Amino acid sequence: MSDAHALALSSGYTDLLASLKERVRSARQTALRTVNTHLIELYWSIGRTVLERQQVEQWGSGDMGRLAEDLRAEFPEMKGLSRSNLFYMRGFAQAWPDPIVQQAVGQLPWGHVTVLLDKLDNRRDRDWYAGAAVEHGWSRNVLLNMIMNRTLERTGAAPSNFVQRLVGPDSELAQQVAKDPYNFEFLGLSGEVAERDLELALTSRITETLHELGPGFSFVGRQVHFDVDGDDYYVDMLFFHMDQNRYVVIELKTGKFQPEHAGKLNFYVALVDDTLRREHHNETIGILICGTKNDRSVRYSLGRSTSPMAVAAYTYDRLPAAEQQALPNEGNLVAALEWAEPDAVVPSRD
Repeated sequence: MSDAHALALSSGYTDLLASLKERVRSARQTALRTVNTHLIELYWSIGRTVLERQQVEQWGSGDMGRLAEDLRAEFPEMKGLSRSNLFYMRGFAQAWPDPIVQQAVGQLPWGHVTVLLDKLDNRRDRDWYAGAAVEHGWSRNVLLNMIMNRTLERTGAAPSNFVQRLVGPDSELAQQVAKDPYNFEFLGLSGEVAERDLELALTSRITETLHELGPGFSFVGRQVHFDVDGDDYYVDMLFFHMDQNRYVVIELKTGKFQPEHAGKLNFYVALVDDTLRREHHNETIGILICGTKNDRSVRYSLGRSTSPMAVAAYTYDRLPAAEQQALPNEGNLVAALEWAEPDAVVPSRD
């Protein structure tokens, strides 16, 4: 475009162009979502029909192969009518027997649906991951990574005093922020490390750290300094949770949880709440992430703390796949250990 032509344009042209570009992008996204929704509905309906036919006529794999060949011959431009995909469609309708129009899974691309079918065995887990994928816009690879890292089992699992220290629904929201354990395998660490080294590693890989903490976290800083009448204090890591509109103080301990750790975190949460929190912010919470913990000791420590806090463990050692499969998961270990303690109160994870 020549300078003379640019000068001849009206003063509002640039704003108009930007507005129209955004309108076109929005329309294209809407069109893509609409096409995807219709495709998912089609696949579900095909799967439903195949299911019904198999129940009536005892269809076998040979029938499925012939059906795939005939459909592809009629619609050669469609890539989703293979024999294997027909089996996925049947599994799709079997996993979600009710029409999927109003369900989260109905808003996902087909590749996401096949991941849910391949990697998960029950409706509750599939619905949870489908809802999270829709809400947070997870790609297929991110969804797969979340499933393999047991995000559902770890989300909201950390012992806390949120119910006692926060009001109503706010306590449930805060609980969903605290995983247990946190998976820091992306750091590439092994063996024992110092707390400062762990903190530096998490900061240097802040994108992965935020990903592991979960949606909504924004990094404020590490070793955040506070001056209390001449006394210096430093918070290990400070975050702000955008969705919950609150500060989150994270303290790191590489060893086993000790009751005095809760006292220190209680102090830091109160300090951040008093100095940084604004009137429109929700109450600050704290999460202590440690090497190991005794959940019973944690509950005693948090019971008398005045600030809303949770305590979680972390792991960063990557075992070979065969060894990982041979080990019981952490939830089973904790349940077994607490069952062995006659006075233990096992927290509900429903």
